[in-house]
Amino acid sequence: MSEAVLVTPDRLAMIPAGLRASWTRCASLYAIPPTGEGCIELLCGAELRQACARMGPLMKTTEPELDRLHGIVSTLDYTVLLADPNGTVLARRGDPPQEKGNRRWHLWPGACWSEKRVGTNGIGTSLAEGRPVTVHMNQHWLLSLRYLACSAVPFYGPDGRVAGALNASATRPDPEGRIAIMMEAVLVDAARRIERRSFLQAYGSHTVVLLGESSDISLPMVALDESRVVVGATFAARQMLNLGDTGCNVCFDLGTRGRGVPDFQEAERAVIEGALAMSGGKVAPAARLLGVSRSTLHRKIRAMEA
Repeated sequence: MSEAVLVTPDRLAMIPAGLRASWTRCASLYAIPPTGEGCIELLCGAELRQACARMGPLMKTTEPELDRLHGIVSTLDYTVLLADPNGTVLARRGDPPQEKGNRRWHLWPGACWSEKRVGTNGIGTSLAEGRPVTVHMNQHWLLSLRYLACSAVPFYGPDGRVAGALNASATRPDPEGRIAIMMEAVLVDAARRIERRSFLQAYGSHTVVLLGESSDISLPMVALDESRVVVGATFAARQMLNLGDTGCNVCFDLGTRGRGVPDFQEAERAVIEGALAMSGGKVAPAARLLGVSRSTLHRKIRAMEA
């Protein structure tokens, strides 16, 4: 079979290490013929509207970032795409001269770029692996896509789940792929901005705490109610605090231990111990979670131990 030829050790050695797992999936798991046509059909108008509706408020939240991204990458003849978690393109930002090429290559709303359907590509592979991905020209699984270059980054919704992917694609890329790193960095920044904006919109009536910086595509943020109960957490916060995937609402009661109404000192001790437990014993994240300075929390801990 042709797939076996393309995934020999010598052939895989020519592919960037970060894409080899995807190529292996294309051959052994999906059994996609490298000579296949890829996404040749677009969703009809009604189907596309339904897909956009499923995105919910995030559809509107992403609009400013799509415009901003287009302003950054259009000078390099790149087009910006927004895809849902299934890899279906919902929106596009591009200049008129690029429209003909974008339609030809299905860089257009209604096209499905799922890795299972079209093999290794920016949108599909970034969603499959949950990380930024760049696929340059002949690094695509399908031979028909060897003239494209695309970078994509998944982004998260306020519930901590993957909500879609941002993509920047070029139909006439530079052969060396020298701007790929810049593209990924721009897309990661946009993904964080979308997550931050959507989280603040979802929990606008709550106290939102940023639990430090992030080197990933998600920002560690939690939303607290008046009793300092965690009622929402981003993907990064869930990972940091070991909350796991517990659905749309995360509710950790940091209030009391035992039954009845505790006195002030007992309640304060319970809150501090709960914050430290959620932060893995680290004082700085616990202080941010509680909304106090690190020195104040150190002082309270020393008083507890006295």
